Amino acid sequence: MASSINLLITPPNSQYSFCSRNSLFFSPSITTFRRTLPSKSLSISASASSTRALEALIFDCDGVILESEHLHRQAYNDAFSHFNVRCPDNDDKPLNWSLEFYDVLQNQIGGGKPKMRWYFKENGWPTSTIFQHSPEDDNDRAKLIDTLQDWKTERYKEIIKSGTVEPRPGVLRLMDEAKAAGKMLAVCSAATKSSVVLCLENLIGLDRFHGLDCFLAGDDVKEKKPDPSIYITAAKKLGVSESNCLVVEDSVIGLQAATGAGMSCVITYTSSTADQDFKEAIAIYPDLSDVRFNDLESLLQDGVVAK
Repeated sequence: MASSINLLITPPNSQYSFCSRNSLFFSPSITTFRRTLPSKSLSISASASSTRALEALIFDCDGVILESEHLHRQAYNDAFSHFNVRCPDNDDKPLNWSLEFYDVLQNQIGGGKPKMRWYFKENGWPTSTIFQHSPEDDNDRAKLIDTLQDWKTERYKEIIKSGTVEPRPGVLRLMDEAKAAGKMLAVCSAATKSSVVLCLENLIGLDRFHGLDCFLAGDDVKEKKPDPSIYITAAKKLGVSESNCLVVEDSVIGLQAATGAGMSCVITYTSSTADQDFKEAIAIYPDLSDVRFNDLESLLQDGVVAK
C-alpha cells in the first residue's frame, strides 16, 4: 500500500575523461517555462514495490556545483565584442545577449555551439573579424562557431581562475558524505571538457576531483542534454543500474536527460530556472545547504515519485 510524506520546499523570492569504481533536441522557437512553486510543501507518494538502492550520486556542474550561467553569458558577450560579431537585424553594434534572453536560451538549448548555431540560424549569420562577410557554406559557419567557442572558453577560464567564484551551498559537504558512505560519485556536464575540468579543480579541489568515480563532459557524447546519452554512458562506465543512480540537476533540460536515462533526479534550482516545471523531480530544493546524503538515500529507497 502506498504511503505519503510531505517534503518542505522554500519558494524562490589535459584531456580528463575517466571512470573507475574508487540528439540535441530543442524547440524551433524559444519559450519561457512558467511555474508557480508550492509555497509550503510538495506531496510525494511512496511505494514499497519501487524501492531502489542508491549506489551512485551524479552531479551536473553548471548551475549545480556553481551558479555559472551569468559567467557564461559574460564570456559569450566578451567573445562577440572581441570578434565584432554583428547580426543582420542589429548590425550597428556587436551582439550582446541580455540577461533575460540568456536565461531563456540556456534553459532551452544545452551546449555553447548549439546555442550559437540556433541563434545565427534564427537571426542571420553575422559578419565579424573572422569573416568579413556572413559565412554561407557549412564549413565557414562551423569555423565561425568553433572560433567563437574556443575564445569564449578561454575567457570563461580566466573568470573562474580569478578566485571570485564559490561553489553553491552544501555541494562539497554532500559530496563528502556520499564518499564517506561508500557510494560512487560522478559529474556529468554538457559543457566543454576543458572548462568543466577547470571549474572542478578550482571549486571542489584536486582531491575531490581525482576522487570522482566518473567524470563526463559534453565532448564525451554525441548528443547534448536533454538527450539522456551522458547519463546512460555514466551508468555503464560505473557498472550500476540507472535505477540505482540519483542525479542532481538545476534545470528542466537536465531533468529530462536524467529521467530519460531511467534515473531519479532532485532539483536545486537557480534564479534563472526557478519558474520551470519540475514535476518529474523527486524533490526540489532552493540549494543543498540543508540537504544531507541520508535524505537523498531515503528518497530513493522509499521509491518516491513527485505528485
